[in-house]
Amino acid sequence: MGLKERRQREKQARRNQILDAARALLFDKGLQATSINQIAKQAELGVGTIYFYYKNKEEIFADLQEEGLEILFARILKTANLDLPPDEKLRRIGRQYVRFSKENRNYYDIINYFLAAPEIFFAPSLKSKVDRHGSQIIGLIVEIISAGNRTGLFHSRNSRRDAITFWGTLHGLIQFKKLKDTVLAGDSHQSLLDHAVEHFIGGLQGN
Repeated sequence: MGLKERRQREKQARRNQILDAARALLFDKGLQATSINQIAKQAELGVGTIYFYYKNKEEIFADLQEEGLEILFARILKTANLDLPPDEKLRRIGRQYVRFSKENRNYYDIINYFLAAPEIFFAPSLKSKVDRHGSQIIGLIVEIISAGNRTGLFHSRNSRRDAITFWGTLHGLIQFKKLKDTVLAGDSHQSLLDHAVEHFIGGLQGN
């Protein structure tokens, strides 16, 4: 391994150290109660080291969101590129998002934290960066629905609105897993998600 590559790996490891500390504090204290000093202490690093990588704590938390959305986008893109009809792609994307919420729980929780906390605001430049990642995912679903329109499989009048509805439905129903002993008692969480996806696809098909 060359010197340049080793330094890059060391920087990435240090950056991951900072992000791991910030993630732990976010869920323990919340964004407003978390400071750079606390992140430095949690990461066992000097405050100066934190500022070498990030200008402020908002940049750190925005970075966490971006990383999670990039992982999710890669999963959705892989499914979108499969040689499958649009309805089957939507089914698989639904399952991919459920798997992401389980296999990448930390990143999913970060995304959910900020979606569920509208009082938290990033600077416009940071919000724009994060929103671009989310828009990429919505864009993939829009294209799948539009492809279904072109073949006559779907009859969507507004592919973007339908894509947002699809994503919002999935995200909301994933939260219902917490209600397995109450609202969902005697029912299967996965079967509920499958039912929602099939209902959505049926609506696109005019059924």
